[in-house]
Parts: sequence; C-alpha cells; structure tokens
Amino acid sequence: MNPQLIKKCLFPAAGYGTRFLPATKAMPKEMLPILTKPLIQYGVEEAIEAGMDTMAIVTGRGKRAIEDHFDISYELEHQIKGTSKEHYLNEIRSVIEQCTFSYTRQIEMKGLGHAILSGETLIGNNPFAVILADDLCDHEGKGVLAQMVAIYAKYKCSIVAIEEIDINESKKYGIVVGTPIEEGIYMVSDMVEKPEPQEAPSNLAIIGRYILTPDIFEIIRSTKAGKNGEIQITDALLTQAKKGMVLAYKFKGKRFDCGSVDGFVEATNYFYGKQ
Repeated sequence: MNPQLIKKCLFPAAGYGTRFLPATKAMPKEMLPILTKPLIQYGVEEAIEAGMDTMAIVTGRGKRAIEDHFDISYELEHQIKGTSKEHYLNEIRSVIEQCTFSYTRQIEMKGLGHAILSGETLIGNNPFAVILADDLCDHEGKGVLAQMVAIYAKYKCSIVAIEEIDINESKKYGIVVGTPIEEGIYMVSDMVEKPEPQEAPSNLAIIGRYILTPDIFEIIRSTKAGKNGEIQITDALLTQAKKGMVLAYKFKGKRFDCGSVDGFVEATNYFYGKQ
C-alpha cells in the first residue's frame, strides 16, 4: 500500500457542545479530556497512525483553545524544563512535530455537509479523511482510520465507517443499506439521515469516520438542505453512491459516543482501566 494516498485529515470542530453545558460555555467540546488527553488529540493521533501529516481543522467562535493546544507553550515549557513534570508534554510535543495544522472557520452552523465544505480551502483537490472527535475509537491493532485507508487503497472511492446499533437509536444516526462485497464491506445503495426506528431501512449506522474523494465538495455545493434544514453529508454521499460507488465498512474496534455524557463516562472508565 502506498502510504502517500491520503495525507490530509479534516476535523469539523465548530459545534457548540450543548449537551455538555455549562462546561462547554467557554471551552470547546473537542478539548474535553478523557483522562489527561483532549478528545481531539486522540483523533489526531489516530490520523497520524493512518499515515496522515496534515490536519485541517474547521473551527468557530470560542475555539481558540484547539489552536493553542497544538502549539508550543513557551512559558509552560520554561516552567517545567528539567523538572519531574517535563515528561507530561512528551506526547503532545511528538504530535506537533509530526504534523502541520491549518484552520478555517465555519461562520454558520448548517450541518456536517456544510462543515466539510468549509474545509475545502484546506483540503484542495485531494482524497481526505474526516474525523469527528467526539466519536472516540480504540482498537488494539490497526486504528479505524488506518483500516479504512487500506480499503481506499484497493477501491479508490468514498468510505464511511459503520456499526450495528439498536434500531431504537436510529434517529441519532445516518443509516445505510448496502450489498456485501467483502467481509465487513458493503456497497451502499441507500442512506437515510436520522430516520425514526419504524422507518429505518437497517441497523447499520454511520459513525464519525469517513474517507472522501474530492468530488464530494461539488456534490455538497449542489445538495439542498435536508433534515433539520441542514446540509447533510449523508445526502451528498447518497448522490455520490448513485453516480459511482460509496462503501460502508464495519470497522474493527470499540467506539464511544463522547458527545453524550453517558458515552463520555464510559470512555473515561474504559481508558482508565487500560492504564
């Protein structure tokens, strides 16, 4: 596999994190820590492991802490240099040295499709990955994004990560229908955004990992607002699936919905237990 296939990873990070108020009133939800590491750093490390070195982050007002996190803090470095606490910064230093970070702002919150389109200026005409940092994934072997890059190397098309859910949870997710073409890999024939359980065509739900081909930007541009008046990436991907091919991949690993308090606590306990 050519590791140069996908070098850029987009992080939509402009949302308000209302389910974590008041904690997220002045702090980005992507900076909420699981143990001592913020959610977005877990995502960046997953992208690095998948061979990516350019992190494109779509932010909004009140998100400066993300930029500051992926930067050198000279005062802090000076304060702890030569002390027993210096090693605490080793992990984030390593991340900063391995990547280039670039930022753009999403001025209005008009859905995930719009957030991804806002990142076009950072991505250009390249295939790219997307990570939603509040979907925290863990796997003892290859990470979820690295698994998807290997599939992209073979099929060269857009890919969404999926998992089986309780059908009663369908209205929280984009739901896919597809034909199996390999173990755990489906060719998508339909996608529905947040259907009611009785209308859900399957229990295969899209989670926050995507690999997208650059023609998706033009498709999003001509995609009309859908559910909740937002521009949905599922609508754009369905158009792409009908024109060509989109795959859904049942990933290996464990995923935590850290956009919910329950998932956040579950992830904290899980990672604490792994220490």
